[in-house]
Amino acid sequence: MAKSDTRRHKNGASQATSPYLTADERIALGRELRNTVPRMSQAGWTPPKDRRDPVELLSDSNEGRILSLIPIRFGRMSESPFAFYRGSAALMAADLATAPTSGIRVQACGDAHLMNFGGFATPERNVIFDINDLDETLPAPFEWDLKRLAASVVIAAQHLELRRSDIAQVASDLVRAYREQMVDYAGMRALDVWYDRIDLQKYEDRSGDPAVVAVARKRMAERIEAARRKTVPDHLYPKLVSQEGVAPRIKDDPPLIFHPTEELAPGLTSGYAEAIASYRESMPEHVRTLFDRFHLFDMAIKVVGVGSVGTMCAVGLFMAADNDPLFLQVKEARASVLEPYAGKSLHPNQGQRVIAGQRIMQAASDVFLGWTRGNNGRDFYIRQLRDMKMSVVIEDWDVGLLRQYGRMCAHALARAHARSGDAAMMAGYMGAGQTFDEAIMEFATEYSAQNRRDYRAFVSAIREGRIQSTVGN
Repeated sequence: MAKSDTRRHKNGASQATSPYLTADERIALGRELRNTVPRMSQAGWTPPKDRRDPVELLSDSNEGRILSLIPIRFGRMSESPFAFYRGSAALMAADLATAPTSGIRVQACGDAHLMNFGGFATPERNVIFDINDLDETLPAPFEWDLKRLAASVVIAAQHLELRRSDIAQVASDLVRAYREQMVDYAGMRALDVWYDRIDLQKYEDRSGDPAVVAVARKRMAERIEAARRKTVPDHLYPKLVSQEGVAPRIKDDPPLIFHPTEELAPGLTSGYAEAIASYRESMPEHVRTLFDRFHLFDMAIKVVGVGSVGTMCAVGLFMAADNDPLFLQVKEARASVLEPYAGKSLHPNQGQRVIAGQRIMQAASDVFLGWTRGNNGRDFYIRQLRDMKMSVVIEDWDVGLLRQYGRMCAHALARAHARSGDAAMMAGYMGAGQTFDEAIMEFATEYSAQNRRDYRAFVSAIREGRIQSTVGN
């Protein structure tokens, strides 16, 4: 078998330069990796003896956040083990770095839990299903994302109080869906992989239960129709904006929405002119033509998510004319939680890192994606706020719906990984049988127990007053 020279690309993945290798040869290379990293070495979870205290690590991750918002972050995380898992990506990144890795790198999401997938509108106004939060994206081993996703479905199933046998089935089904989808991508043309997308209005899953698929499709249709009705001028604008004199202004709703001081947001007095100009330069020329129609009217801090709470996140109100608003979400981009273990980003701006990863991993991205740096030295990325964005609410789900949703997430993750990584090598490493599925399922099940232990330690720290928590925001 011919050996391949490699070069390091900006996305961090190694790509063959010479000589050419067929898909079968790359599948064989993936199989060979099992000799050094057996698939069953991916199974199970045993915390290392020198594992850091989870409360200490989470407290360290608050560095640079807005101090008054940290109790809200911890309050949201304290609601349940599932909520805690959503906010503790840094904890799991440290744990994944201690486990064996295949060495096959992709553009990783870095925080691939169930709630970071969902539906949103493409620039062509189609509604697709994809990863919709890539704050932590960075090149890393492909199985790190898969392990986090599999663990999240186990923790979600436990949150729903499903039977233990059902929980194991949902997890192994998710991994199998990822593996089988990667096998399909291994045999596809490169452009076909790149153009593939999950259209919510046409979604089919031949391996799913037809009755469950029908229910899921009905719910999707209802969510899509509801999202279409919630247009920015008719729904979001009156919800977020009040008219004060001749100028519209974002409504304050502290502590979740409030106008910052100059000290908190340097550039306020100048209308963030430098940051907006830098953001404009990050966009393609044709998008600048569109963006130049809009003018900034107001900017306010807006608390979002779980893991992002306390970072400098804001919403900007731009207007092209009366009844022609544009809301842009401005999110602080910090170093990825994967960086200490997977290597530093090659991008000089962390916002640029997020946008580059987003464009690689998503089938379609928001037209207003861009990045900038504030006068306070913080990096930011920018996108539209809630452009038909649909996230799930799992509280009333049964095992069938969770299983179906897990398969959809697995499909989206496999497609995202196949765009930047070598699908044939990944398929070769995982194989055609259930060995890999069972290994990742075992890891996910055992790691869910670690998550519960960490959650209990976290709640105890709140009760003892070692960390502050505000519940109800």
